[in-house]
Amino acid sequence: MPMDPPPDLSSLSLAEVARLVAERKLPPVERWNPDHCGDSEMRIASDGTWFHQGSPIGRKEMVRLFSTILRREADGSYVLVTPVEKLSIEVEDAPFIAVELSSEGAGEARRLAFRLSTGDLVVADGEHRLEIRGTAEEPRPYLQVRSGLEALVARPVFYELAAIALDEQASADSPIGLWSGGAFFPLEPA
Repeated sequence: MPMDPPPDLSSLSLAEVARLVAERKLPPVERWNPDHCGDSEMRIASDGTWFHQGSPIGRKEMVRLFSTILRREADGSYVLVTPVEKLSIEVEDAPFIAVELSSEGAGEARRLAFRLSTGDLVVADGEHRLEIRGTAEEPRPYLQVRSGLEALVARPVFYELAAIALDEQASADSPIGLWSGGAFFPLEPA
């Protein structure tokens, strides 16, 4: 069964994004617990490129399909899981990259939506938090996607977030950050 093409974030309102996110049905990987079967010989590079046996996977549809059966284990490792098999996969940083931003509203009423490198959409809120790691000189922004899976926020997207936050900053003493979905996200490392 072919997968629908990913939606174009720029053509959607945040209400439409929220509806699409709510309607998306992912495989219930958290309920599948087959015995470990081996290594997938796959790797997700820090730039979000998926590889199999050292070669990039060129078909975006295959990457999207594999991303739906990706799971993070309790020990922090990653696996591709189906009802009958579980295969290890190496993830260099985060399995996804947030590559596009859509912002609607302002201040506490703001909502931020992100398109991931796989085409998935995520709205930042209390469950899908933005977190800044690293240092003030080298911040590393991440977005919680689902069940322990994260997206590294691409540098241009982070710059967009920072520009919005600086435009809205109440005073030089107030924290730099943004609201989305009723939650405040500081844009500086803790």
